[in-house]
Amino acid sequence: MIERHLSPGQRTLIDLGPLVVFFCANYIYGIMVGTAALMFATAIVICITFFVERSIPPMPTVTCVLVMIFGGLTLYFDNEIFIKVKPTIVNLLFASALAIGLLLKRNFLKPLLSRVMQLTDDGWKIMSKLWIIMFISLAIINEALWRTVDTDTWVTFKAFGIPIIVLIFGIFMTPILQKHQLKKEFESIGFFISDHPLSQFKDMYDQYNIMSYTDFKEMDTSKEINVAGTLL
Repeated sequence: MIERHLSPGQRTLIDLGPLVVFFCANYIYGIMVGTAALMFATAIVICITFFVERSIPPMPTVTCVLVMIFGGLTLYFDNEIFIKVKPTIVNLLFASALAIGLLLKRNFLKPLLSRVMQLTDDGWKIMSKLWIIMFISLAIINEALWRTVDTDTWVTFKAFGIPIIVLIFGIFMTPILQKHQLKKEFESIGFFISDHPLSQFKDMYDQYNIMSYTDFKEMDTSKEINVAGTLL
């Protein structure tokens, strides 16, 4: 069975979709209708993601759950403070999860992003630390803004300011992470030490019982098998 995944462009569009819906609904009808629209759009995005990929990544799942909780509290109590503090809590949760992962010597970003980039172990650690800084920074900025500006200004920042900050942060990280790509390691010493690009397909290997030539030689030769390789 062929796995289907959203392209980076498609992922960006559906991630921005709920924010644009939130901004437009708030601009026309106010924060309460905007909050309801955000909840609905977020649920639609989760459904689209599941329909295409047959799975839902952890980060969008956590975000969706918190949108439903804090959006529901906003509507139930008719108090916009709940939806305003939601970005603070989301960012602090993600920062805490990454920090705990580093303390436990586990990198939670690697399984999430290994499809789009291959980094050395040091590269994944650096990326986690940078993301922790970014999440904490976003939490601080959100806290400062919702307490000091009007609701429309805060909604505008949430819809457009946060994506711009994340984009700038990504541009800043790019040259740092390029130094820790696995292909750089291979080009420098001629082989891989930290990891291997094919490790991201481990689940598929296990599913189809793919094995190396060494394992193949030890198999029961009475079984029917398929052999594939490359001639150089």
